[in-house]
Amino acid sequence: MILVLQNYVPIQLRLPTMTNSKLRVLFVSHAYVVGVNQGKLNAIAQTGKVEVGLLTPSNWKALEWNRVFEVEKPYPNIKVYTAPVLFSGRGGAHIYAPWQLWQVLNDFQPDVVQVEEEVFSLCTFELAIWSRITGKPMVVFGWENMDRTLPVVRRWIRQFVMNTAQLMLPGNQDGANLLRQWGYRGLMEIMPQMGVDTQLFSPRSPENKNEAFHIGFLGRLVPEKGVNTIFGAAHLLKEKGLNFRIIICGSGSYEEALKREAQQQQIADLVIWRGSVRHEQAPEEISKLDVLVLPSLTAATWKEQFGHVLIEAMAMGIPVVGSSSGEIANVIGRSDLVFPEGEAEKLATILERMICNPTWRQELAQHGLTRVYQHYTHERIAERLINLWQTLIQPSSNKYVTSKS
Repeated sequence: MILVLQNYVPIQLRLPTMTNSKLRVLFVSHAYVVGVNQGKLNAIAQTGKVEVGLLTPSNWKALEWNRVFEVEKPYPNIKVYTAPVLFSGRGGAHIYAPWQLWQVLNDFQPDVVQVEEEVFSLCTFELAIWSRITGKPMVVFGWENMDRTLPVVRRWIRQFVMNTAQLMLPGNQDGANLLRQWGYRGLMEIMPQMGVDTQLFSPRSPENKNEAFHIGFLGRLVPEKGVNTIFGAAHLLKEKGLNFRIIICGSGSYEEALKREAQQQQIADLVIWRGSVRHEQAPEEISKLDVLVLPSLTAATWKEQFGHVLIEAMAMGIPVVGSSSGEIANVIGRSDLVFPEGEAEKLATILERMICNPTWRQELAQHGLTRVYQHYTHERIAERLINLWQTLIQPSSNKYVTSKS
């Protein structure tokens, strides 16, 4: 199968035209303790027009695995600062010692600070105080897409941050709607926190074509990811005599329950359990699939915020199908690839068409590739951010509009 990027023109970055010196942007986020997550920052630095700094916790702890991360520094063109935080591992509650935070800010001397923590986070509040005192613009990225009940102090922090930030970057449409509901009226643009590395995730020629159609899932094995919906659809496909296998990549608390569900649906012999997959192994696993399914289920305190695995598969020319939970439909960008969450019959209908219609699969693969290069590469997100920062440092051109990715 040969995949071509239709109507794709290489991106020409429109860069700030302030002065001959580089724009200095400091990112603050716990997400970047992991080196693979720094690809967006590297893409920005590689333009040669932006000096990129990063402040990230030196003691970040993944509470789920009881593991403290060592900060990775794979990109020499990013100036990395580390400092310990109180309440490590708690996204909304962690906080830097004020004197250490100000030491970093005084050393790097940023023109813009981009905080990639939630709008009600204590860390974001710290940077908002700095922005108020110095008059330097602050940008805030957040994933929050549910209107949770917050304590009075957190609601006050949220309002203080929204009154301070000159640009908000919600990671999804629901998040943008919430910001407006909460009273934010400033500049806003919807985009994910990070894009996809198209050198790592790129189309591959299959070594040998699958005899059976491979339906895949890659993610956490927890109830809200909805893997049981795949099994329900598989039962219906088996009854129609279709030749397929299911590949499950991931681990989690729900694994044993899912294995029992596979037995009950009489499709256990069709399921291949790959176990936990490291990020660098993901392209190899995704390349074995004919379709990737993200069947997330909205819960009382969670709905899908983006679904990064979708754009990784799309970048490899693998068709994707997703439920209607959260941001999934907006990421995929085609209504015929989205099914109502939890409805196995609807998912089975889409998968049956995909199995039986190779021409349609080719069209879907092309759609995914084109969409990734239009919206979701590290380079594309870098371009959008640079243009937005330019808006902040040239107030006369500031237009308060919301742009949808």
